Amino acid sequence: MFKRVQRILVVFGTRPEAIKLFPLIHALRAHPGFDTRVVVTAQHREMLDQVMEFAGITPDIDLNIMTAGQSLDGLTARLLDALGPVFDAEQPDRVIVQGDTATAMVAALAAYYRKVPVAHVEAGLRSHDVYHPWPEEVNRKIVGSIADLHFAPTQTAADALLAENVPAERVLVTGNTVIDALHMARTRLAAEPARTQALDELAERFAGTRVVLVTTHRRENFGGGMENIARAIARIAAREDVGVIFPVHPNPQVRSVMDAILGHNPRVAMIAPQDYPHFVRLLDLCHLVLTDSGGVQEEAPGLGKPVLVMRETTERPEGVMAGTAKLIGSDEDRIVAEVATLLDDPAAYAAMAKAHNPFGDGHASARIVETLYA
Repeated sequence: MFKRVQRILVVFGTRPEAIKLFPLIHALRAHPGFDTRVVVTAQHREMLDQVMEFAGITPDIDLNIMTAGQSLDGLTARLLDALGPVFDAEQPDRVIVQGDTATAMVAALAAYYRKVPVAHVEAGLRSHDVYHPWPEEVNRKIVGSIADLHFAPTQTAADALLAENVPAERVLVTGNTVIDALHMARTRLAAEPARTQALDELAERFAGTRVVLVTTHRRENFGGGMENIARAIARIAAREDVGVIFPVHPNPQVRSVMDAILGHNPRVAMIAPQDYPHFVRLLDLCHLVLTDSGGVQEEAPGLGKPVLVMRETTERPEGVMAGTAKLIGSDEDRIVAEVATLLDDPAAYAAMAKAHNPFGDGHASARIVETLYA
């Protein structure tokens, strides 16, 4: 039986969304049953553009709404005001959003106002604390209350949705599309090593050491938490067998603290935020990851790298349960001690490095497309 081509709007605005959606966009565009249109809000600008260039994604509509020092209030209002007319003009059959950003939340709300169905990629993540991570936890819950299709990355995420009385037939466990992206990126980088040659000098500088890769940017760590993290990094870097590579987030609440405490430390390479292919190479180079990021908790285990999570809670408990990640908070002494354990205890390191990655097999996008076309 002939099926009408569905018009799909995929809406995103940040680097993590772009990474997790580009495999799905390619899969949708390759399918004759969909007319797929890409709308970017550019909630974040530069880092978003880097991913789209690498992934070969050209947006059909670019709203470019980012402003310097944007507040959550102002951002939310601008997003709603900008997305509404786009939805009216495009007349989509479905809107797809990913994750937990302001863009995802507002796009779902704008679609709801027009009675357009919403599919949520990476649905069901819950920390059960509305302030950790903030505001992402509530963003996710809002999208979850609107979406009619919930693509859960794991069974734990699916169970969280079922506990919130989401009908079981609306929930599909797909794996996480970030693993699709990681596999695609590594394949491309193996064929095009020149894409990340800018990191050759850094790799040579830390040859013979065990590299600790650090990322931190969460609002809940602003202030005292960031200072604790910086002091811990300084102590870790004092070891002669360790090098620290730290792509520093441009937010002044992060950058100013790190510059003050680590700015002149020769064993800490504070570098600019890396585009996606360069970050994938950094994951390959490192021995372990120290982070408060969400996505890195999924990506690093895909390469067998232990993850120490500098947060009190995580909406990705599967990694903790599987043993690929460990919650350690932002206490300075705790961070130093946990890193030392992984550096000094081969059995502890192996237990995390060899644990099964619970976040997917690289075929999540195919499962999502199959469900959307069913």
